[in-house]
Amino acid sequence: MNGALLESMVEFQKALQTESFRAWRRWVNLPKVSEIARDVQVATTPHDVVYEEDSLKLMRYRNEHSIDFKEPILICFALVNRPYILDLQPARSVVRQLLKRGFDVYMIDWGIPTAADRTLRLNDYVCGFVRNVAKFVCEHTDSPKLNLLGYCMGGTMSAMYTALYPEQVRNLILMAAPIDFSGEEGLLNLWTKPEYFDVDALVDAFGNCPGSFLQSSFQMMKPVQNYVEKYASFADKLDDEAYLENFFAMERWSNDNIPVAGETFREFVKYLYQQNQLVRGKFQLCDKPIDLSNITCPLLTLVAEHDHLVPPSSTLAIREHVSSRYIESMSIDAGHIGLAVSSKAHRQLWPDAAMWIADHSSNKTTGPR
Repeated sequence: MNGALLESMVEFQKALQTESFRAWRRWVNLPKVSEIARDVQVATTPHDVVYEEDSLKLMRYRNEHSIDFKEPILICFALVNRPYILDLQPARSVVRQLLKRGFDVYMIDWGIPTAADRTLRLNDYVCGFVRNVAKFVCEHTDSPKLNLLGYCMGGTMSAMYTALYPEQVRNLILMAAPIDFSGEEGLLNLWTKPEYFDVDALVDAFGNCPGSFLQSSFQMMKPVQNYVEKYASFADKLDDEAYLENFFAMERWSNDNIPVAGETFREFVKYLYQQNQLVRGKFQLCDKPIDLSNITCPLLTLVAEHDHLVPPSSTLAIREHVSSRYIESMSIDAGHIGLAVSSKAHRQLWPDAAMWIADHSSNKTTGPR
């Protein structure tokens, strides 16, 4: 037997022994898996509910650090899923990044719309709820302006709000926010075309858009990853407790589905996805067209290069429509949710993003920078 063959056999035997030991460890760790799933903690940053309106709750996070900036940050999440993806775990929390940088942080929890909420429209959310919350936050912090951070659909609403009330927004930060719906890079843009999707029939039948419908639609955009690769990785990592904690935290959030108010869903699909009225200046709220050129404040766009829900081009298109003097874009090699929770995002993106907001905010003691 030659030396090369013998060496290969020895290496194979070592690899087989290593994998056999790992398999044994995975099986031994099985009793802990259910405990980790049961005990995993999410949304652990201490906070107080400081304002309520219908199902909406406004959370103010307790800052163990100093508050260094006059303008608070108001986070506006999408109406789909729950907002604690931005405070998923201590090491993967956008909220904690902002607190650490010295900001006073508030976040809207939209709650769960009931059957009676099916008639709520985007006008009710933007000109009603967001307007009331923004006024409260400014009064609560004795600041005439605030920083508005919007994620996904919440970013679209934040852009609308800033165009309507530009005097109240110091900085606008958009995370993976759909703005220009004309592209066909994303499956959502294709699936929502009127020849494929009758949004009127769905809303008329269900009232509110069911959360289960939205979740299954999102999962089918990446069926192999969501139905095969995810569970293959899970089986392979049964001996990795840190991985399991992350896995079950994400599973808890992704399965925490909520419906979307029917008329709001109808408007978002029909007037934005299907007719692209926002960038065309045709979409109206508060009885007037939304004019994105009214946005004059500093603008920061955060995009994920592998976002399968909101292509980066959809978010970045806002730069062509606003009148802002200071515009910055940051991107990261991640997906739509990875923009908020990936270790890479918290290592590379969020320290820079928090610094950008700080550089364009007013120092609490010395005034504007």
